[in-house]
Amino acid sequence: MDGIILVNKPKGITSHDVVAQIRNILGIQKVGHYGTLDPLASGLVIVAVGKTTRLFPFYSKKDKIYTGRIRLGFSTDTYDSTGKPTSSKSKKYPQKSALLNGMKIFVGNIEQVSPPYSAKKYKGKPLYELVRGKKDYELRSSKVSVYSFDLIQFTPPELEFKVRCSSGTYIRSLAHDLGQHLECGAHLSELTRTSIGEYHLNESMDLEKIKHLNEEGKFEEFVIPLEILLPEFPKIILSERGSVLAKNGNKVFPEYIQKIIHDESSVKSTSKTEETHFRMFSLEGKFLALGRKSPGKNDFHPFLVIDAGNE
Repeated sequence: MDGIILVNKPKGITSHDVVAQIRNILGIQKVGHYGTLDPLASGLVIVAVGKTTRLFPFYSKKDKIYTGRIRLGFSTDTYDSTGKPTSSKSKKYPQKSALLNGMKIFVGNIEQVSPPYSAKKYKGKPLYELVRGKKDYELRSSKVSVYSFDLIQFTPPELEFKVRCSSGTYIRSLAHDLGQHLECGAHLSELTRTSIGEYHLNESMDLEKIKHLNEEGKFEEFVIPLEILLPEFPKIILSERGSVLAKNGNKVFPEYIQKIIHDESSVKSTSKTEETHFRMFSLEGKFLALGRKSPGKNDFHPFLVIDAGNE
């Protein structure tokens, strides 16, 4: 079984817990996820099964959309409601106009420091391990993109929001930094991930439903197959000889290519990276590898072999 499963993660469990439950449901060990979602948060987690785990670099970089709530009045050491207060409580909440102006400051390409309690690593160790072990570490900023940070409702001390952002953006840090800017302190009190790239929360299923469908053998109802993933990349159909070359990571020359298919998604794609990536398929329709066109030539080099044929 090779494909992805769109899971609606409930609050209170980790993304690793989701992976462990899918392993148990399917009886398959080769399972992973395409991006962590904090235990406090609920929403969309993309789980990869089988050979699809090799596509992590592509799906982990997709943009995300979140909705949630921020509590004004005090900050916490985790930047969310599970932490200990790090400031005295304040009731000097901003006016709506000041809040909106503050939120605008965080829209665009920004430098962001991850929360102290996070999975981000420092010298190979997750920050949460270093914090709990009271070891020295340095919080470093990284560049992220916040495309929109919209206010849905403001009922002091809470505000409801919607964020569209790049991969790697910490919404907890966004909440904390907003509180610092408004000089009243703030932390994240609720979060739901509603979208990852082209996939949306309303397409996902809870773990219990996935378990039920699996017991009935209805895999096609909850597994999106490997062969239809990454439609933004053009599809190359290879001859038998071309398939052998691709499976071994060797260059594939024009004489071994049957056809190149550009579907609607790949035609619309304007990214330079996407234009140089191609999905390589066998005559039987197996997704064999991702390839790049050699500069100034007509041959293709498989840089990520998905089906080596000996697995």
